[in-house]
Amino acid sequence: MSEMNQTQDEVLIEEKVVELKDLILYNDDVNTFEHVINQLTKYCEHSMIQAEQCAHIVHNNGKCQIKRGEFETLKPICETLLEKGLSAVIE
Repeated sequence: MSEMNQTQDEVLIEEKVVELKDLILYNDDVNTFEHVINQLTKYCEHSMIQAEQCAHIVHNNGKCQIKRGEFETLKPICETLLEKGLSAVIE
């Protein structure tokens, strides 16, 4: 086999390892259910039902994972939620 054919037959695969993170919402005594639900639907793209479920989980358990993804994707969402008065972290 010629050197040219070997080059054409070779396939290079680049593997990108992506570490997924969780965006966690914590309970507080300040925000209403309505406010939390509105922020989750607006900034996390949750459905109304999903946002309501997350709000209840946060209320009952103290925290809830509200989104999973790459850090670069979650960071602006987390910052916006913090600006809106919610308690959120990326773990």
